[in-house]
Amino acid sequence: MTERSLIPVGRIERVIRDLRGHNVMLDADLAAIYRVETKALVRAVRRNPERFPADFMFQLSRKEFEDLRRHFGTSKSWGGRRYRPYAFTEQGVAMLSSVLRSPRAVRVNVEIMRAFVKLRQILESHAGLAKKLAELEKRSDAQFRVVFTAIRKLMAPAASKTRRIGFSSEAS
Repeated sequence: MTERSLIPVGRIERVIRDLRGHNVMLDADLAAIYRVETKALVRAVRRNPERFPADFMFQLSRKEFEDLRRHFGTSKSWGGRRYRPYAFTEQGVAMLSSVLRSPRAVRVNVEIMRAFVKLRQILESHAGLAKKLAELEKRSDAQFRVVFTAIRKLMAPAASKTRRIGFSSEAS
């Protein structure tokens, strides 16, 4: 029997971020997925501090918050968040289902856990591929170096191309 998914896996995967070396989800993203207000989610977490140790959840530093704000272009003076968000690790997200007591929270939590597992599997297969490539490179001769260099470039994360926004006073 297959259950119908509440949230597309792609939506969950898009909000999983890498912060401080952990795959995390921010409180506002989780609140949107659980269909609760962010302040209600944070309130439930604060009422149960023993369930959320530092390796389950942390609050973003001022610099991390400013970087995030710049990334999304939200305003500091009008609209947007005024406080630093909380980031939940995979274990913290799992713990959320125990403090958000609704059937939807349980079902959504299962789907989020599946997304984390899928992400972990992708990362492990990528690491395994890199290891196999290194072994193969050691056994090959110099004529294949160009091929290995090209493969490594394809495996590297895409560099983000930032463009300056606005008008330039310089004549082009």
